[in-house]
Amino acid sequence: MLFYRAALPLSRRTLNLAARTIRAHRKDTGSRWRRLDPAAQALLVLVHLYKGEPFAQVPAGFGVGTTTAWRYVHETTALLAAQAPTLEQGLRRARRKGWAYVIVDGT
Repeated sequence: MLFYRAALPLSRRTLNLAARTIRAHRKDTGSRWRRLDPAAQALLVLVHLYKGEPFAQVPAGFGVGTTTAWRYVHETTALLAAQAPTLEQGLRRARRKGWAYVIVDGT
């Protein structure tokens, strides 16, 4: 199998946010050992989400199996989604920042 490196147009801040979230979750759950450290897990997830590569290809570059990669992606996306604001909170924040929105009737 051939491996390659790729650059992602994502900020270091994005990677750090995901890694901190994973690290805190592992500490809260008492997870003792994982194949990848939080930063590598975050990078694996960001590669999959950004590039859309299938689970059969992404884990090869990280030295993990397909099932492990699938589990990492689902775990991390759930953790990040839990931090996301609700639609109502997002609209309030947008209004405070000066963005206007219009509710369109579906009829």
